[in-house]
Amino acid sequence: MTRIAFLGLGAMGRRMAARLLAAGHPLTVWNRSPQAADALRALGAQVAASPRAAVAGAEVVISMVFDDAASRRVWLDPQDGALAGLAPAAIAIESSTVTPGWISELATAASARGVAFVDVPVAGSRPQAEAGQLIFMAGGETDTVERVTPLLRTMGSALHHVGPVGSGAWLKLAVNALFGTQVAAMAEVLAQLRAAGLDAPRALDALRAMPVTSPAAAGAAALMLAADYRPQAPVDLIAKDLGYALASSAQPLPLTQAVAERFAAARRAGYGGDNLVAVARLYH
Repeated sequence: MTRIAFLGLGAMGRRMAARLLAAGHPLTVWNRSPQAADALRALGAQVAASPRAAVAGAEVVISMVFDDAASRRVWLDPQDGALAGLAPAAIAIESSTVTPGWISELATAASARGVAFVDVPVAGSRPQAEAGQLIFMAGGETDTVERVTPLLRTMGSALHHVGPVGSGAWLKLAVNALFGTQVAAMAEVLAQLRAAGLDAPRALDALRAMPVTSPAAAGAAALMLAADYRPQAPVDLIAKDLGYALASSAQPLPLTQAVAERFAAARRAGYGGDNLVAVARLYH
């Protein structure tokens, strides 16, 4: 079994960590709000007071936090950062959705300490994390990715090694931009059909039967029609990720910009904590 430290126990992190515990791995966890670790402690995890304390003796460290700033604090904080506490033989994994620029900086810092590093963000939300059905997108050296693949497979159903360090971060931003675009488009399509007097559920049945409607778009539409806005991937997160995609790209992204503006409007309307399908509420 691999000695693991898991940093960040939000909605995704605590579910991923629980999968590692269930697989029998010795696990130490840390979260900024300590009470988030209570359930994992009850399952057998050790709880550390800081990221640096959590990684003592760890062979693999996984971070799953909100953004660049949180990731920087977790890894590089002068007092409690995890990187300074890692043994040179350890592997650092950043699974948060962060910018490729920050990944490059973090990889350089890890290399300076002799620590192997991979960026491995995930596709999937809370149900997939709980069921161990996440899809991983890995950026890093082939041998490092191969070393962590069995471990990642305990939390996911597939792993795609897409290139060198930073490639996972780039692909994750593209995936979320594509998903956000489909959700925003479906919200507008349903609003248009309703305004035209069509029965929305019947229209959706027809749309589902057509190859232009992806499973993700159809699933989002069903949640919109049910007015089910319980958070899985919240508006706040997709808005952050779209902002990262725009800020990181040297290529103009006018469509992504338009979609980002719709989710920014949803945040201003007070829907930031709702599932991203709440963008449909802008049309009500």
